[in-house]
Amino acid sequence: MLMLKKDINFSLYPVLVEPCEEGGFFASCSLLQGCHAEGQTYGEAIDNIKEVIQAHLEIKQKHNEIIPLMRIGKKTDLRIQFPVPVNI
Repeated sequence: MLMLKKDINFSLYPVLVEPCEEGGFFASCSLLQGCHAEGQTYGEAIDNIKEVIQAHLEIKQKHNEIIPLMRIGKKTDLRIQFPVPVNI
């Protein structure tokens, strides 16, 4: 189970992950224009899009641009549902 430390601040961004016809996965963040990544696996696509989002936000911050945020109430109200691939 993923546990978050109480003293860590983080932001959440919506990410869509889709399978590619040629294999692998394509991930994109609709809230941040131009943020997309690929990966050979679902997990790799998620890791790669996280890096792209982080770099995108660092550039926006460096240039004093507005950084869009997805607002959520209390952290305890957060519920995320996503498919997890399991080999049988």
